[in-house]
Amino acid sequence: MAIDLAKFAKEKDIKYFMISFTDLFGGQRAKLVPTRAIAEMQKDGAGFAGFATYLDMTPAHPDMLAVPDPSSVIQLPWKPDVAWVAGNCVMEDEDVAQAPRNILRRLIDEASEQGMRVKTGIEAEFFLLTPEGDRISDAMDTSSKPCYDQQAVMRRYDVIAEICDCMLEMGWNPYQNDHEDANGQFEMNWDYDDALVTADKHSFFKFMTKSIAEKHGLRATFMPKPIPGLTGNGCHAHISVWDKSGKKNTFADKKKELQLSDKGRNFLGGIMTHASALAAITNPTVNSYKRINAPRTISGATWAPNTVTWTGNNRTHMVRVPGPGRFELRLPDGAVNPYLLQAVIIAAGLEGIKNKADPGKRYDIDMYQEGHKIKGAPKLPLNLLDALRTFDKDKVLKAALGNEFSDSYVKMKMAEWNDYCNHFSSWEKDNTLDI
Repeated sequence: MAIDLAKFAKEKDIKYFMISFTDLFGGQRAKLVPTRAIAEMQKDGAGFAGFATYLDMTPAHPDMLAVPDPSSVIQLPWKPDVAWVAGNCVMEDEDVAQAPRNILRRLIDEASEQGMRVKTGIEAEFFLLTPEGDRISDAMDTSSKPCYDQQAVMRRYDVIAEICDCMLEMGWNPYQNDHEDANGQFEMNWDYDDALVTADKHSFFKFMTKSIAEKHGLRATFMPKPIPGLTGNGCHAHISVWDKSGKKNTFADKKKELQLSDKGRNFLGGIMTHASALAAITNPTVNSYKRINAPRTISGATWAPNTVTWTGNNRTHMVRVPGPGRFELRLPDGAVNPYLLQAVIIAAGLEGIKNKADPGKRYDIDMYQEGHKIKGAPKLPLNLLDALRTFDKDKVLKAALGNEFSDSYVKMKMAEWNDYCNHFSSWEKDNTLDI
């Protein structure tokens, strides 16, 4: 039975609800609604002008309504008189086809019709910077090998512990927090779940992390490569498919290579087939390509792929199979839209199962040292323009995500690329002024 938000508010002493949706560029938009109005909002939704966000709309479009999904409601642990709830975007009684959460919901329904329940977990990396965002916040965090540095993580204990305490309070079952491979960088992990639940939690985690960092006078960023020379922010996704009951992992087969079933291989085959096009979604900014095509970092490795290859338990490839019945996609970065990440994984995977796609040869070499030895494996796009062009040519993936969304996404992202190209940089002056 659906949660009655007005009743929820009374039981939890909620004064305001944030009815939130995520636009095409991953921007989180919300209206702050007093509890007295939430019953009406639960029925009809909160009104937005879609053109005022990163959606492909004009000022002439009708009101877009974000209808709250009560199953997603979260009471803010750090501000308990406020609750956050994800909204499904509707216009004139129809789902908005380009809205990321709607795309994911549709693909989850398609998987369910085929008896599949996709479960995922993500590894969200972020930096803690000064409020201005121009440098890391901890001046003592200078090691060339800072990963798992216990002194550095304890110097940011107040922030990390408060975020983890919030996840514990919300029942997310967080299980580890660490200082990551870059100075000023952290990662926090919680249990995997159904794809929509993971997307909602991912979206909320970004909001929560930024909010708590601001509370402590810091700035949290999920930007893919905020600091040159340091490892970038990844957002690795762990993927498995279960039967409709959620009790049997259909990717697990002890008799198969790496204990990955035929269905799991086919799903992986879909990811591998569409990988270069996938990058337009999983690596959606100009800055993203400073991470996946980066030179060696101060720590000695970027921990990011640049070639479409898969392996066993080896972190130098785009996909690794770290254990039975699941695989890890290491391509996505911190800028990825939480809903589009899950949607494009499911879209590519379902196409792989439909076409019995083969993931190709498995490689177990160190790609950072010996990648040049592999001939014929596709390279990932070098920049956002290449990624968008590759995505635009992939008619199968575009159709799976929905052509209305895909065309709008390419149109708006190409406008972003053109805006970037019109920007004059200091590099241009440094290298051209005296020619």
